[in-house]
Amino acid sequence: MNEIGQRMRELRETARLSQMEIAKLCGTNQTTIARMEAGKTAPSVKILVWWADYFNVSMDYLTCRTNQPQGQLYEYRPQPTATSEGMKQFIEMCFDPASPFNNKLKETLFKMMEKSKK
Repeated sequence: MNEIGQRMRELRETARLSQMEIAKLCGTNQTTIARMEAGKTAPSVKILVWWADYFNVSMDYLTCRTNQPQGQLYEYRPQPTATSEGMKQFIEMCFDPASPFNNKLKETLFKMMEKSKK
């Protein structure tokens, strides 16, 4: 919590705003700003979102998850599961039904998926 308050203070001071000025802008009071910056009070999500929007930084930066103001870029990578119907259909589609190894290869893949789940 103290790290977040320090980050908030750095942003405010860089913009050359006093605690009183920022308090008026974000709809709170100077005492609340002082307590958040000192790490004595956790900022609400509403305040954090406002701060991130006002200073044009990411929530990851504001909450000290990264030191890059634009934030951390995440790529969604869903994990396939053996029970995933889409994955089963994909495996079925990948093999030639006329091949004598078709069933054995599919069984092996399904077993591998089960093991990777554990």
